[in-house]
Amino acid sequence: MRITNLLTEDTIVLDLQSTTKADVLSELAGQLDSAGKLNDRKAFTKAIMAREEQSTTGIGDGIAIPHAKTAAVREPAIAFGRSVEGVEYEALDGKPSQLFFMIAASEGAANDHLEALSRLATFLMDEKFRVRILEADTKEEVLQAVSDKEDAEYGDEFNEHDDIIPNIDHSTADMPADEIAKEVKLLAVTACPTGIAHTYMAAEKLRERAKERGISIKVETNGSSGVKNRLTAAEIEEADAIIVSADTKVEMARFNGKKVIQTKVGKAIHDTDALLDQAIGEAVPTYRHDSKDRGDTEEASEAFGGFYKHLMNGVSNMLPFVVGGGILIAISFFWGIEATDPTSEEYNRFAAMLSEIGGARAFFLMVPVLAGFIASSIAERPGFAPGAIGGLIAITVTGVDEVSGGSGFLGGLIAGFLAGYVTLGVKKVFSYVPEWLEGLKPVLFYPVFSIAITGIVMMLINPPLTQLYVGVSSFLEGLGGTNQVIVGLILGAMMAIDMGGPINKAAYTFGIAMLSAENYTFIAAIMAAGMVPPLGLALATTLFKNKFTRQEREAGKTSYVLGACFITESAIPFAAADPARVIPSVVAGAAVAGGLSMLFDISLRAPHGGVFVIGLVEEGSIIGILLYILAIVAGAVVAALLVGFLKKKNPQMA
Repeated sequence: MRITNLLTEDTIVLDLQSTTKADVLSELAGQLDSAGKLNDRKAFTKAIMAREEQSTTGIGDGIAIPHAKTAAVREPAIAFGRSVEGVEYEALDGKPSQLFFMIAASEGAANDHLEALSRLATFLMDEKFRVRILEADTKEEVLQAVSDKEDAEYGDEFNEHDDIIPNIDHSTADMPADEIAKEVKLLAVTACPTGIAHTYMAAEKLRERAKERGISIKVETNGSSGVKNRLTAAEIEEADAIIVSADTKVEMARFNGKKVIQTKVGKAIHDTDALLDQAIGEAVPTYRHDSKDRGDTEEASEAFGGFYKHLMNGVSNMLPFVVGGGILIAISFFWGIEATDPTSEEYNRFAAMLSEIGGARAFFLMVPVLAGFIASSIAERPGFAPGAIGGLIAITVTGVDEVSGGSGFLGGLIAGFLAGYVTLGVKKVFSYVPEWLEGLKPVLFYPVFSIAITGIVMMLINPPLTQLYVGVSSFLEGLGGTNQVIVGLILGAMMAIDMGGPINKAAYTFGIAMLSAENYTFIAAIMAAGMVPPLGLALATTLFKNKFTRQEREAGKTSYVLGACFITESAIPFAAADPARVIPSVVAGAAVAGGLSMLFDISLRAPHGGVFVIGLVEEGSIIGILLYILAIVAGAVVAALLVGFLKKKNPQMA
């Protein structure tokens, strides 16, 4: 199938009216919809935006290729839009984009459709082709440029019935055999989440630059239509180095013991020469995969190396229970501090229902869900049941009189990892059973033995864990004065130092643990600190306009809203652009907010929500609310002033 079967006059916009990235995406989606290519414009736009959140599709050199593969597409198509002035698109090279090719692939798209879409991506690597499209006066000239390029690349071989594969290995074409033999032998694998555009663009750029430099290379692509140009065992054995340029999972066990560079797919597109230089150099790390087998042993090796990944799988799946339950509990106090007590004059049936749903139900499931998803991250689906049951034991079997809640969050963590690795062990043991018993493993052997072993161990260790957990909680609750402020300063700094990364998540996880232990001051300090980075940077873009680009000033307006909603990650683009000045500034501001919150002894039962739950501070105490706002504002002001002092003036504003 030719590209011009997918790119037609009614899907071309020669003069885009949009001036922002979001508007460009919306305008092109509208063009596809008006051409009858979509089933659901809203769902398609959402899929396009979701792809942008994974990584920008602005590849540099003035090109952007937003794309999505979704059931919202009626038939595969390409929309083309052009902006001679250029639009800020968060491109890899930081320059405005002028040429926009929006690729719409249906979920059931045939291989010939997908290969035509991918072929266009490789054509855009040709500067002459890009210039011809940029200078075209009519839609017909755009289509003619595409058609001529296809004919030039494939000639008489191209017709409607040929299986034209855009990633044929031609890096050593026209090179004498004796010359090739002297060169370093490289292999590469490219893959992006949707497998439509970036996969093939990265492959083409690697082949193109390698050929120009006389480097022998073969590139495997992991695209929507499957793996093409697959690397053979013999080629892997002979290779001097392997480049894995991927934003999604690829088969890595086959590279065990080889020199391997692992990087993002955008690196191969935008920084190809540096990647090739590294590959032919001496400092390429050796990849170690614990097993060459593809089964439970490989699963086990990956599991033991991913502590943070497993923990975050548990935490992220637990958060809806924490946030939803915590806010419902906090809302129940609007009717009075004793509104949930049937014996009190303040009793309100609706408030009692909210408290029951949030506390007795959602919060009760918090630890079992945490443990279950940690275990399933380690051992996949068979790990969930033993993990959840281990977590349930953690909060119900105390062995200590007059203590409720068991070992809480600590016990849930231990139960999750215990269940995960126990399940891996059980799976390994039962890997030797006869093949005719294979069907009984997931429904009988795995759950029975994994649940039994995990349950017995947790029953034995949970009483001492409960005593430890209660002791630690009591110690933290007993902190006062200077010690409490120091803890607030540390937690505040942790929330800002990587803005959503491991350190931030560690602080927030600690706050949740203390919340489940009915200590509400820590989560208040953590939320205040987490709001500071985006609010501080938003304030800085307002006060010090001449130190930010137009795009940053626009992002600053959004950061006011996102910061108020306790979305710390919205500050990441500012930090990425100028980490040496931005990160220390927001860390200082967040530490101030956390320290002041602890100094004022602010308590908050809601674990999320930002400004929307400030009214729940100290059960609605006006003084408490004002002091909490003061802590947040003080932190934001400190961050903004430091950013304004440290950042250099933007040359464009001179």
